[in-house]
Amino acid sequence: MKEEALYIVIAKAIEQQIRNNVLKIGDKLPSIRTVKREYGVSMNTATRAFFELERKALIESRPQSGFYVSRHSRSRLPVPTTSNPSVLSHQEQAENLIDKVYRSLNDTSITRFSIGVPANELLPIAKLNKSLLQATRTLDGSGTAYEEIQGNFKLRRNIARWSFTWGGMLTADDLVTTAGAMNALSYCMMALAKKGDTIAVESPVYFGILQLAKSLGLEVLEIPTHPITGMELDALRKVLPSIKLCLVVSNFNNPLGSCMPEENKKELVNMLSEHEIPLIEDDLYGDVYFGENRPKPCKAFDKKGLVLWCGSVSKTLAPGYRVGWVAPGKFKEQVIRLKLLHAVSSTTLTQEVIGDFLENGRYEAHLRKMRRTLQANSLHFTRAIHDYFPEETRVSRPQGGFVLWVELNPNLNVPLLYDQAMRQKISIAPGRMFTLQNQFNNCMRLSYGLQWSDELEKKLAMLGSIAKKMIR
Repeated sequence: MKEEALYIVIAKAIEQQIRNNVLKIGDKLPSIRTVKREYGVSMNTATRAFFELERKALIESRPQSGFYVSRHSRSRLPVPTTSNPSVLSHQEQAENLIDKVYRSLNDTSITRFSIGVPANELLPIAKLNKSLLQATRTLDGSGTAYEEIQGNFKLRRNIARWSFTWGGMLTADDLVTTAGAMNALSYCMMALAKKGDTIAVESPVYFGILQLAKSLGLEVLEIPTHPITGMELDALRKVLPSIKLCLVVSNFNNPLGSCMPEENKKELVNMLSEHEIPLIEDDLYGDVYFGENRPKPCKAFDKKGLVLWCGSVSKTLAPGYRVGWVAPGKFKEQVIRLKLLHAVSSTTLTQEVIGDFLENGRYEAHLRKMRRTLQANSLHFTRAIHDYFPEETRVSRPQGGFVLWVELNPNLNVPLLYDQAMRQKISIAPGRMFTLQNQFNNCMRLSYGLQWSDELEKKLAMLGSIAKKMIR
């Protein structure tokens, strides 16, 4: 038995005891150290076994007490329904709602379940600061000089090296650096389409993508999307003759948390390639996975250079550094020309720092810790939603990323819930923000990229209480 599979063996043994009532609801489990000793495994293996049991909602952790058989071990909240956007629906951006949610961004008194980025406590800020000082000492002009148009070579080289985690065969010359992932998506859309062209996207999808597409004069076609497996490929196939390009958030979609299975990614790439339709892939969350391995992006199956793979460290390392990239395939020269026109150069210092962080192994060490924290957070949130939210609530099951998609009673108006929650200093992201159609008004996105605490649980309980009162 391979070491990496031992945690599954241990988790299954404990699960069997729970299923057979050897361990009953409310019983305390042996400590992680006890499991480590009894099974003769590492602390990491024992910890992962407990995470696997938490992921299945079989056990729950109690601060400073240990792990217990969950009272939900025989019941789980259902997942949200597959979206069903209308092809003929009138389109309207929820700009006023988006502005309202983001207007008070710097108010530290607000509990922000609405922002899909990691809290400062989860970031290696002190190490980044040291790298920043080092970069000012080593770079030409202490980082004041222009970078080459394609971007910092150290950064591009290490992104290419990092692509081995998903079987990528990229080189530094395949990449162009950008000011974050949205900047990369912007260059891609401008390179591939003109005003009036149609772009197919998931539904729901990150509101920034919708705003960007509309600002460029593109027609947006929202495709039905499953909360676990992502874009429904049969629905996409029917509209292929009418689209110019396609965009997917393939791994841990924002806001659904869905992750397209590998066979679906292959099918998507092949389907689009047959029609010479480019695919813009936003793989911003791919490194924040909870399983054994990083899920491959669609780029791994690209044979014609039609997949433009976009990424960033904005969700994993340094949101404010605005360091992103794109591997544009056959469209590289168009993207470089757009970058020259719109930016001339990327920020020298921040690119050098991130390149250095990737090169010296600190990124992977940071990610291992962050993944464990986020996986535990997602389980805390799911359990709290089960405990405090209305009975008809549905919640997504992300296996990575930062966000949960919560579907409430069809009669509950989440934009109104937002207003009431804000009176209690609680901010959420209403589902209507993530579509151009009149849908998802009973849904919300909650970010679990926060430091879990008793206070956070109280805020979720308060949010659930407000929702219950609105349904009555």
